[in-house]
Amino acid sequence: MSSLHPQRLSAAVLRAIAERSGIDTADVEDILWGTSTQVGPQSNDLGRMAALDAGYDVRSSGVTLSRFCGSGITTVSYAAASIMCGMQDLVVAGGTEMMSINMVGPIPSPFMDRENLHLRALHPMPQQGVSADAIATLEGIEREALDQLALLSQQRADAAIRGGYFSRSLIPIYHEDGTLALDREEFPRPGTTYESLAALKPSFSAMADQPLDANGTTYRKLVLQKYPGLEIRHVHHAGNSSGVVDGSAALLLASESYAKAHGLKPRARVVASVNMGDCPTLMLNAPVPAARKVLEKAGLSLKDIDLFEINEAFAVVTEKFIRDLNVDRDKVNVNGGSMALGHPIGATGSILIGTVLDELERRDRQFGLVTMCAAGGMAPAIIIERI
Repeated sequence: MSSLHPQRLSAAVLRAIAERSGIDTADVEDILWGTSTQVGPQSNDLGRMAALDAGYDVRSSGVTLSRFCGSGITTVSYAAASIMCGMQDLVVAGGTEMMSINMVGPIPSPFMDRENLHLRALHPMPQQGVSADAIATLEGIEREALDQLALLSQQRADAAIRGGYFSRSLIPIYHEDGTLALDREEFPRPGTTYESLAALKPSFSAMADQPLDANGTTYRKLVLQKYPGLEIRHVHHAGNSSGVVDGSAALLLASESYAKAHGLKPRARVVASVNMGDCPTLMLNAPVPAARKVLEKAGLSLKDIDLFEINEAFAVVTEKFIRDLNVDRDKVNVNGGSMALGHPIGATGSILIGTVLDELERRDRQFGLVTMCAAGGMAPAIIIERI
């Protein structure tokens, strides 16, 4: 889909959700859109521009925000909060990230910017993969466990795709000339084996030692500023890290009164949502405290949650979550995760909320919890209840 403009990809899901629900787009009071890298074609308020492209009534406004990887959860949380406090009645939330665009040319980043020495002095922040390796080292999590989790992600994604579990929520995307661009997930590698994963070389060892400035600063040295003497074991590679992909997602949220007045049948409700910060140097560890916080807000316990979606930015994120909270592995990422399906940053959170809802319905279960790490040491978390 790299030849498409992000606006066109975004418009496709906005158009589909309006057509499926039968709403009058003049009633949509806002489109809350998540996009992490808001430069080039992904800049200039993608939410509003995509809504116009999708044929929405001009009265439906739009805004685009970034919480890095957590953007797609944040848009849904903000939409729910706006409705719950009575400010709005009908909102579309979602996000887009075309990483085929992100990966071309220099992208400004507050945690990798070589010129941002003030923030670097306050909070040394390395590249995320280096952080993932540092966390695995500190936690004593071996590569073998991470590769096993990556293999399971591929196996589960393959089973879900063959079972048609995603078909309800996927739409085909077309080129400008009307020819098909993509109608399936193309990133998964169903032929993956443990042996093929074990043969892959670590991806971030060389990157950890690349000079960032004339003073010889490296990502490894940034970690050592916070954790002196740590001998980082490099255990993450292309197979147990999230995939670089393009993607977009949208969800429709409404007040109870609007839904009843317009004959809309609700599928789920937002029970609680939170945001959490954690160590910016390790930057990937906030999902655990975020989960604890959102459970407390919801008045629920871990045993009440039927399904978890923990974004597989790197295998260590999900593995640490499972170990720290002693979660049943059969409840986590049951249809695979970003190691198999990819991670279109600004869209992933919205995708995961849709994924967990589809699976709650398929299994006739009640509560789903979704969380993910975000750059800068953050994590949003949300609990939904199937109706």
